[in-house]
Amino acid sequence: MSKCFINIAALIFSIFVIGQNKDRLFVSAEDKATYLEVKVSNGIYQIKPYSKNIIETTFIPFGETFNSTSHAVVLNPKEVSTTLEISDDQVSYATKNSSVLIQKQPFQISYYYKDKFLISEKNGYIKNDSLETIQFNLTKDEVLYGGGARALGMNRRGHRLQLYNRAHYGYETHSELMNFTMPIILSSQKYMVHFDNAPIGFLDLDSKSDNTLTYETISGRKTYQVIAEDSWYDLLDAYTDLTGKQPMPPRWALGNFSSRFGYHSQYETEATIKAFKDAEIPVDAIILDLYWFGKEVQGTMGNLEVDRDSFPDFEDMVGRLKQQGVKTILITEPFILTTSKRWQEAIEQEVLAKDSLGNPYTYDFYFGNTGLIDIYNPKAEQWFWNIYRDLANKGVAGVWGDLGEPEVHPSSLIHHTGTADEVHNIYGHDWARLVFEGYQRDFPEMRPFILMRAGYSGSQRYGLIPWSGDVNRTWGGLQSQPEIALQMGMQGLAYMHSDLGGFAGANLDDELYVRWLQYGVFQPIFRPHAQEDVPSEPVFRSEKAKALSKQAIELRYKLLPYNYNLMFENYKNGTPLMRPLFFEDENPELFNYSTSYLWGKDILVSPVLEAGKRTQDVYFPKDQLWFDFNSDTLYEGGKTHVVALNETTIPTFVRAGAFIPMAKPMQNTIGYNINNFDLHYYFHRSVDESEREFYNDDGLSAMAYENDAYEVLEFEAELKRNTLEIEFEAEVEENYSSATKQIQLIIHNIQKQPRRIKIDGKRVVVNWNESKNNLMVPVTWNPEQELEIIIKLKK
Repeated sequence: MSKCFINIAALIFSIFVIGQNKDRLFVSAEDKATYLEVKVSNGIYQIKPYSKNIIETTFIPFGETFNSTSHAVVLNPKEVSTTLEISDDQVSYATKNSSVLIQKQPFQISYYYKDKFLISEKNGYIKNDSLETIQFNLTKDEVLYGGGARALGMNRRGHRLQLYNRAHYGYETHSELMNFTMPIILSSQKYMVHFDNAPIGFLDLDSKSDNTLTYETISGRKTYQVIAEDSWYDLLDAYTDLTGKQPMPPRWALGNFSSRFGYHSQYETEATIKAFKDAEIPVDAIILDLYWFGKEVQGTMGNLEVDRDSFPDFEDMVGRLKQQGVKTILITEPFILTTSKRWQEAIEQEVLAKDSLGNPYTYDFYFGNTGLIDIYNPKAEQWFWNIYRDLANKGVAGVWGDLGEPEVHPSSLIHHTGTADEVHNIYGHDWARLVFEGYQRDFPEMRPFILMRAGYSGSQRYGLIPWSGDVNRTWGGLQSQPEIALQMGMQGLAYMHSDLGGFAGANLDDELYVRWLQYGVFQPIFRPHAQEDVPSEPVFRSEKAKALSKQAIELRYKLLPYNYNLMFENYKNGTPLMRPLFFEDENPELFNYSTSYLWGKDILVSPVLEAGKRTQDVYFPKDQLWFDFNSDTLYEGGKTHVVALNETTIPTFVRAGAFIPMAKPMQNTIGYNINNFDLHYYFHRSVDESEREFYNDDGLSAMAYENDAYEVLEFEAELKRNTLEIEFEAEVEENYSSATKQIQLIIHNIQKQPRRIKIDGKRVVVNWNESKNNLMVPVTWNPEQELEIIIKLKK
């Protein structure tokens, strides 16, 4: 490390001298090969690099033993080259990119990335009467994100966030506490801090306006990781390396779900799917709420077996739906009521959490008098999984885990591994683990679908699909959804989505319903769901709402090849499907902006979030040109444009130079055919070169990528003067059987009829649409060979 850098660091240290923990005195620093040990007057710091961009710091007070167990981290520390320099007044410990500087007196730890200051401990670790805290200095202008799912605005600086997973029924534009509370902060300076500790607490993001970040907890590990990168994409890649990548869900998870609270009978379930079929509205799955195990909302939770009065031939029903391409998903909860059919079994098998005397802990909540499954008890974990295994053997294709915060979780309740408050926030996380690992053992070829209402940092590695809880069925409820989804994508849970149309309340508003479903086309999971007073399914809405919803759902299915590649990008790189505009345009005004966002790399979406609007202001990311998805109108980036609205679509735009593959019409993903699709290329003379890749496999096999059972379709465009060259290539792996593809190549923004067109050297005659300025080129392509299209353009 250069002397110049050390001098700069010393200058920055001087800024933060005031407010240090004066009782913590430096004693020594020693390189322990894989970490740096720093002894101070009241404990030991262990500073460990996981990579050149990830540094973990743990404080172990004297009298305590280091707890090495992390609920979140799965990355094994890499062999990282480090340097250690010790001078009279400071210690420098550095990887290639990240560095830790420790000032000896007054003691302070600071973090840097490529010589740029990130953050420093202020008072560091302090134990108070009720809470243990770790305090940091913030710079005055940085914007802060994180803390899980909240409705607070994108910039969460100024809030003290409780870390206690709790449902918020009927929320709208403001919710300080929801189902996913995560001990993560991200800074507009492109670093993040993850507090690697499970028990409940608080995350104070400078609520006193004194440039202070404070993590507060009741107990546990004093461990945190600092991650820094050059781009937002790299930052999330590093974080999901640390805490685990999300496995790819099955392709059908991108389809339309039929769901409500709830379907009371087998007849009602099948009649609903028949209504979809009769209306020719695509549908891939139906979700059964709690009536599958009981006729009443109260008193039956915990039965967890089919109510044969309401579903007399359940297995045959599941089979008939499957033959139509429709998957069946069932709700489950972790509560076993004392009035349920399984209560005595749960007592005998000792699967319930206990009180201080070792008896099953029972208490009242909305659904009845209950016990709670202790998923931390190995016997209970196996007992619970056996139920899921039996349901899977009946043909059930997915799991819905509800009330998993847990919804009511008394502090005096005791689990196998600790108190309720120690495991509360990771209960949903470990419930998802239970299901995911069960599928890995007993159904290793299947990709599980695991829908959960609560989780924690790292839950994505268990395939957890989160949703935003019981949002109110109002415009205010809709307005908070883009922010929640964008924030959660930045925290690793990229499949966050909402109950489309809203859940709570009997508000019949077709305009709201349609706008919500149109937004849903560009959110990770398309799942209308609501209380049954007002239908959530488009087939039971007004004719106009049904027609508009059908258009939205059909567009969702057309985008399957594009969307499936977004799944793959998330699996490989942790990249969110929904992305804030500041990921690519660092205009500071965008740091608190969520009303428009990027859907993948190339689609810009601006949902309609208010009633009766006729126009909408849309900001377009800079240094790009953007085509209106429906009209091909061109917009210049770096500006806000006023866009006219219509009832059939929401404002949607495509980046110039993008390739967008679109599937042919289908009734569900069983009819999906990647060997016959449309490929749109958005041509503009300002784009000299463009290349895109699209991943494809069978959409079902759990290890398709690892087993080399996939193909990647590669499309490249290059403009040389007045010659546009488009090349098709494919990477076909040895265990994937590719096939000849019929592709309708649609090139947008061709202002004049081309002089000539050749495909692999052979001149062809194709259709140029003068009114739309589109060129349509039918192509037959064998992916085992490259294909070249040369288009001579007129000036």
